[in-house]
Amino acid sequence: MFLRMITASLLRRRSRMLVALLSIGIGATILSGLVTIYYDVPRQMGAQFRNYGANMLLMSSGEEALTQQAAEQALSVIPAEELVGASAYRYVTVQLVKRQLSFVAAGTDFEQVQATSPYFMVDGSWPSGNREILVGKQAAESLGLRLGNVIQLTYKPETAVSAGAEDQVAGATLIGSAEGFGGGLVGVTVTLDDEARIASLTVDASSQTEGYGLDAQEEAFTRQFIGQSLPVAYGDGIDALSGATLTSQAVIDAINSAGRSDSGVASGGNSLNMTVVGILDTGGEEENYIFMSMADMVALTGEADRLDVVEMSVSATSEELQAYVDAIAEMDIGVGARLVKRVTKSETAVLAKLQALVCLVTVVVLLLTMICVSTTMMAVVTERRREIGLRKALGASDGSIRAEFLGEGMFLGSLGGLLGSALGFGFAQLISVQVFESSITFQPLLLPVTVIVSMTISALSCLLPIRSAVAIDPALVLKGE
Repeated sequence: MFLRMITASLLRRRSRMLVALLSIGIGATILSGLVTIYYDVPRQMGAQFRNYGANMLLMSSGEEALTQQAAEQALSVIPAEELVGASAYRYVTVQLVKRQLSFVAAGTDFEQVQATSPYFMVDGSWPSGNREILVGKQAAESLGLRLGNVIQLTYKPETAVSAGAEDQVAGATLIGSAEGFGGGLVGVTVTLDDEARIASLTVDASSQTEGYGLDAQEEAFTRQFIGQSLPVAYGDGIDALSGATLTSQAVIDAINSAGRSDSGVASGGNSLNMTVVGILDTGGEEENYIFMSMADMVALTGEADRLDVVEMSVSATSEELQAYVDAIAEMDIGVGARLVKRVTKSETAVLAKLQALVCLVTVVVLLLTMICVSTTMMAVVTERRREIGLRKALGASDGSIRAEFLGEGMFLGSLGGLLGSALGFGFAQLISVQVFESSITFQPLLLPVTVIVSMTISALSCLLPIRSAVAIDPALVLKGE
């Protein structure tokens, strides 16, 4: 009977009650959606921050080098479901003897690198076999390298290269380089005869423009240097290439600064011919490096099971990450772990601010819902003044009047809560797909919570209208005042 009385009262005032129902439904939708996002944000944000690179590093904590076995022991501390990737690196300096240049080469596992550093952009393809390398964008531009080019890399623990006039003696073979057009390097190899004059000249201008500076490699240009004494200069039979003045000057500068390599490949250095299969673009210092597989690094250096650092991407909170760092330190295996604070701190700060914003928006929306429902119910009380006065004159108690209005409000709250729970999940799903590009899972517990909160908000909204209804004086109302 009580339920029939409530529903009949609501149906008689459909327009006003529909406004109240929509207000509660919208509030419940925002509540359900934002709470779902609130609890799913840590996972979503963690996935997004993994795109910014590793958040934990493993390094040697003593004088001994970091080994693969020690690194695997340290990695065992981290649960497999939380470890996104772990890429080990070995860094060495390699020589391009032909151009008298040095670059940093990194040996690594490219499959793991793609997991820990998804921001690496590769033009071409990732190395998948032996003798394939990934060259940083800056290094490739300096060397004039393109996809498919083959270069010889030489590794020596101790390499000394001397250059200068003291090397430019009879019978010497000299190697030099200088910056040409667009910052590309131009390399030369010069052989001197018994009178210290140029007997032969080889120019590597592959970094220069085709049809202009690239012609510096042709015999038509190089033969004018044959028989010249060092240093060389324009004039005396040496002319610049038409339209390639910078490249021509680079050849002259490279010849004049060329020197002998004190330790060539013949004196014990390891060399490998490597094919460029990808150009790496990161916007960071990695663009100056040459990357190869760990197997090629071992073949080049002759040193196995030696690492410099292991970069890890772990899907965990900052507190959990610190616990893993402490656990690795307690293992006493010569491995130290530390957090990449610029990633972990940023993740924690952004997460805290985002969750605070979600809470604030939810509270504001619920307050607005309360105001809307309270206003609607107050209007209903005003319309029903004569009815309420008549009931009280016939003996209705204040408690029955309170129960009726409170029942109407809670009934609206339950309907709005059910409606908002369904719409809220769709709302949260839409935001997740648009912002994080991934879907979310439905939380069954959120349904009863949303309904209870909606009923509570509706009940609180009815308190002021109920107070006004109870305060109605039957005598005044029935007299028409």
